[in-house]
Amino acid sequence: MKELIAYCGLDCEKCDARIATLNDDNALREKTAALWTEMNGVEITPQMINCNGCRTDGAKTPYCKDMCPIRKCAEGKGFETCGDCPELKSCSVVGMITSNNAEALANLTK
Repeated sequence: MKELIAYCGLDCEKCDARIATLNDDNALREKTAALWTEMNGVEITPQMINCNGCRTDGAKTPYCKDMCPIRKCAEGKGFETCGDCPELKSCSVVGMITSNNAEALANLTK
């Protein structure tokens, strides 16, 4: 599996947090923080928008690093991604992503 596919199947190469980090793009950090704040109903600051990818070494957003239940579950079970889990299709944890993102599900089942 491609290293920049997250545990949940999202493609980190397309993530604005990773793009902002790689390009040290503060305008994109601000835009992403504002969007994620609105989407999640919690304050996310531009300083939190630093990530090299969910399964790579280096910076991670505070949510991805410490709070993401999908990442915690997959790491705890020793899986490369949720695609390795026999419960993928019935899992409500990763289903938060895959139920409304066909690309993420496809990335996990390739």
